[in-house]
Amino acid sequence: MANIQQATLGGGCFWCIESAYNNVEGVERALSGYAGGHTDEPTYKAVCSGTTGHAEVVRVNYDADVISYRDILEIFFALHDPTQLDRQGNDVGPQYRSVIFYHDDTQKAEAEAIIEEINRDEIWPNPVVTEVVELNNYHQAEDYHQDYFKNNPQNQYCAMVLAPKLAKFKKTFADKLRK
Repeated sequence: MANIQQATLGGGCFWCIESAYNNVEGVERALSGYAGGHTDEPTYKAVCSGTTGHAEVVRVNYDADVISYRDILEIFFALHDPTQLDRQGNDVGPQYRSVIFYHDDTQKAEAEAIIEEINRDEIWPNPVVTEVVELNNYHQAEDYHQDYFKNNPQNQYCAMVLAPKLAKFKKTFADKLRK
């Protein structure tokens, strides 16, 4: 029987993060969503306004007997720039913040430890600004956001921004991809 755990991560636009994790061995399913805000029923339009307090996130359901939470976090930190405050590239606003929503104290400790390591080892030229906060007010995004990259490869954003990023990801993490 699988040992299914969850990680909830925000690293800019959820389309790229979701697509990457859905290619990883041990990930049962990654789903786009919203978390951390004060609106009870957030919509994409409302979240994009930057006024709901929500971040675009990906909920990663994974088999902890196949892939560790540490591996999930290492992938997360490779998929986005965790030193940019409230933005990822041209996506600007608190909805694009770098954030780890922990589900329990073990996840919190592991997230804080990896951030400390990244800063200590100066992996990035600037300090990591990724928030580590308890999961709250999570909502799955609308159906059309699920598998967005896979279903919309002709979309200009997907072709120009996501495709090169995912190609780099697949090369870097070839050993972690589904066979």
